[in-house]
Amino acid sequence: MNAHKWFLTNFDCSLLWVKDRSSLIQSLSTNPEFLKNKASQGNMVIDYKDWQIPLGRRFRSLKLWMVLRLYGLDGLRSHIRNHIELAANFEELVRQDTRFKVVAPRTFSLVCFRLLPHPNSADHGNKLNSDLLDSVNSTGNAFITHTVLSGEYILRFAVGAPLTERRHVNMAWQILQDKATALLESL
Repeated sequence: MNAHKWFLTNFDCSLLWVKDRSSLIQSLSTNPEFLKNKASQGNMVIDYKDWQIPLGRRFRSLKLWMVLRLYGLDGLRSHIRNHIELAANFEELVRQDTRFKVVAPRTFSLVCFRLLPHPNSADHGNKLNSDLLDSVNSTGNAFITHTVLSGEYILRFAVGAPLTERRHVNMAWQILQDKATALLESL
């Protein structure tokens, strides 16, 4: 899991959960002479140097440790649940506008949707949705991404910024609606 996506941690910091630490330690262990000591050799301490690839490099875990200490599990749960709720709100806005369609089940804070094309659209609305993405992103006030799913150009709205509030989601939706209206009227 990439901690920079939801754990209030800047890039680059990833999490790795292991059931059996011995396998990880065996694959990453290094034991040059200058690191040997009685405490390590007597298994009196945990040698965290064996839990990661770099030795003597950046201590990436400190920033995540600070977030965990400052927010705690309850704070992180609240943060993540808030983003999921904001995405659910956005999904409901999309469902209420018959010009749009949610094309995949919402996953956590990601909503995949598209602007429905006219029935006789030659490319199934792919250019229309691509143009909508470009139009929305060019405002500088909202940013969405895309993917292609079963040959269809799909728009992706992800709640991820730490300070995102309902008003930001509503503003992004208003921009999407305004740009969709302009595009459909120009056809």
